[in-house]
Amino acid sequence: MRSASTEHPSSERPQRPDAPAGVTRAPLTALDRVPWGDIQDSTGSAAAIPLLLNGIAWGDPDTARSALDDLRKRICQFGFVVEQATAATVPFLWELAKLPQVTCRAQIIQLLKSIADARQWESTAAVYPKLLNHRENPVVWERAARQAVRARRGELGRLLDDEDSEIARATSELARSLGT
Repeated sequence: MRSASTEHPSSERPQRPDAPAGVTRAPLTALDRVPWGDIQDSTGSAAAIPLLLNGIAWGDPDTARSALDDLRKRICQFGFVVEQATAATVPFLWELAKLPQVTCRAQIIQLLKSIADARQWESTAAVYPKLLNHRENPVVWERAARQAVRARRGELGRLLDDEDSEIARATSELARSLGT
């Protein structure tokens, strides 16, 4: 299985040249650039992640919350166990956290903090170093997921200034976790 690239986060994609000036592109347009079917989440294939991300982006509050809960179980189980698909999902979480129409932005930011704090696999490998010899190395996934969160920390300022105090508080906790 190959790991999904996190080099080009979804919000760094250029706009289409035919887009009218001042019009922003639709969110999550880069979802099809990730080989979701080739990577794993906690349930097996990560192929359902795009559907969940779209549910968060476009769903009513109950749908969005339910999709986020399911996504959390798939990419950061128990709030501290990341999976292979986690790093590939992080750029989309950052994108969703910035969109005012998304109804569960504070919870998305809290999920990003959980991912940034994840050290379960590293802690286990410190006690059982043979874990590092497995072909499917979860320590690598964990480090890649944390790095994916850190790579977008420049976006914290905008979220810290959000009028919603719950979003600002969650962002402040994430910033502390990232050491910024």
